[in-house]
Amino acid sequence: MPQPLTAPENTARAWPLWKPILFLLVVAIGLYYVKWQPYYGKAFVAADTHSIGKSILANADSSPWLAAWHYALVYFTAVWKAAVLGVLLGSLVQVLIPRDWLLRTLGHPRFSGTLLGAAIALPGMMCTCCAAPVAAGLRRQSVSSGAAMAFWLSNPVLNPATLIFMGFVLGWPFAAIRLVAGVIMVLGVAWLVQRVTARDPQPAALQPPAVPRVKTGEQSFLGRWLKALWALFWATIPVYIVAVLALGAARVWLFPHADGAIDNSLLWIIGLAIAGCLFVIPTAAEIPIVQTMMLAGMGTGPALALLMTLPAVSLPSLLMLNKVFSAKALCLTALLVVLCGIVTGLVGMGLV
Repeated sequence: MPQPLTAPENTARAWPLWKPILFLLVVAIGLYYVKWQPYYGKAFVAADTHSIGKSILANADSSPWLAAWHYALVYFTAVWKAAVLGVLLGSLVQVLIPRDWLLRTLGHPRFSGTLLGAAIALPGMMCTCCAAPVAAGLRRQSVSSGAAMAFWLSNPVLNPATLIFMGFVLGWPFAAIRLVAGVIMVLGVAWLVQRVTARDPQPAALQPPAVPRVKTGEQSFLGRWLKALWALFWATIPVYIVAVLALGAARVWLFPHADGAIDNSLLWIIGLAIAGCLFVIPTAAEIPIVQTMMLAGMGTGPALALLMTLPAVSLPSLLMLNKVFSAKALCLTALLVVLCGIVTGLVGMGLV
């Protein structure tokens, strides 16, 4: 009498081929529309004009209420398409990609999983907040903390388009330092988070329910997707909007425009590394921010610190992932990102 198939084998054989194909189609079409096609044209603009637009921090309002509203309006106008795509992909990865495949490739604690997580993020080129829902979806599918963290950080930090823009606007030495320091940051932070939090209990959102789940075959695809979409939306988007409004109100204090006063002192490097870690920006917005502040007299050290910490994480993106990463993992990530920014500022100012 033949032996019954094991659960992973049964899942792998029963999983319809159209599901991963549909997921890849959504990824390709969505990224082409939101990222690839616009960035292709923007690269030529950066090469011709040595600029990709004005700083998103320009013309700050004196009133915190007006500052919050105006910044949120500018910010969400720039990112809403990528944010919608991020939530869409974060929900679809939970219903279109076999969990056992994700467990085999990204669910183990080995460094190879971290490396793969960083690599598959490169075509995405999303900002930290738009990549957060996808990272949350991966974690809900039992992807390891190291692989999900590498995916999340790699999207904004190792963004190929941003590196090209940076080379044309700020100079190729800046792009080279960002690339080298970015690889060290992404892989180092993800690996350390994996090691330090390996024995920590899973967040409540990732723990198996007390009542057994209904078998996949007994639920419709549409029903499971809408359920995953609804849960992901409410876990990420409301706190995202509130945090962006709060940071919009605080941007005057986070980024003082003191002409000629922001020199290469350690105090400024530390201060701007922390501010960059907290603040939220669209993809590649760190380039015009740094360009404008350097024209006003900011030193190379603080500039490099901002180039590392501004895109990597933000207070909204950290809050968006509080359901799928432990507080210890997120605090450690923020601390390590700030440290990487400080070290890059101190080392890099002697190279540029």
